[in-house]
Amino acid sequence: MKKLKIGLLQISPCDSLDGNLKKGLDFCKKAKKLGCDIALFPEMWSNGYRIYDRPVEVWKSEAVSQDSDFVREFGNAARDLSMAIGITLLEKHEDNPRNSIVLFDRFGKKQFTYSKVHTCDFDVERNLTPGEDFYVATINTACGEVKVGAMICYDREFPESARILMLKGAELILVPNACPMEINRLSQLRGRAYENMLAIATCNYPKDVPDCNGASSVFDGMAYLPDEQESRDTCILQADEKEGIFLDLDKLRQYRESEVHGNAYRHPEKYLLLCDTKTEYPFVREDYRG
Repeated sequence: MKKLKIGLLQISPCDSLDGNLKKGLDFCKKAKKLGCDIALFPEMWSNGYRIYDRPVEVWKSEAVSQDSDFVREFGNAARDLSMAIGITLLEKHEDNPRNSIVLFDRFGKKQFTYSKVHTCDFDVERNLTPGEDFYVATINTACGEVKVGAMICYDREFPESARILMLKGAELILVPNACPMEINRLSQLRGRAYENMLAIATCNYPKDVPDCNGASSVFDGMAYLPDEQESRDTCILQADEKEGIFLDLDKLRQYRESEVHGNAYRHPEKYLLLCDTKTEYPFVREDYRG
């Protein structure tokens, strides 16, 4: 079976919406030439996540609708290229915009719009409206059908994000990102993939974007393989400037049928405390960006 190929578009933004549209479409075409089945953008590509260095009212005015020409052009590209595209944007939403990803399948059909649930409310992202739920869609690729979900950057730090996506059937989680991917954040992604037996593909901005460092990654979630005696590192890619990777879904599905993680031995009736209203934390960090 052909292996699923994901293009992680680890690219620097331009200074305008039109510039990001043109550059984004150009890189989607390059991803297709590399044989990619899915192209994923870093977080908030429509304005390059430029919300930290400018007045709030300025960047809020740059929000675009999920039905805007900007987003529709990527839907058209998905159809024309026969390649799924996860395009990210500062999405217009009532008073405060959202940090969103729109996933188009290879026929140009919108599968879902996911908005970041865990916004960084201790910082400038307090001016965003959080999303309400997590979504999974089955998309058709040249490799067959794949169950895909999404979370965004800081969502990674909450085990519940990936766990809910796993329970909804996700085999692959797409993660747009805009922050330094250091060892602890990479360890979180490794843990989310391992404990849920799914693949996680993260696309970050390169190091020439402020407070970012590239290191886009893919964890395939398979700690053990039948022909290997020891456990293995589930990281199959940690990029510098790379934009294309392979992911073997057949092996992942066989692994999920035989291993003990994910939903196999959960006891949800004993986790009721997780559903309680959150308690006050003893500290709040003002200098964290996730």
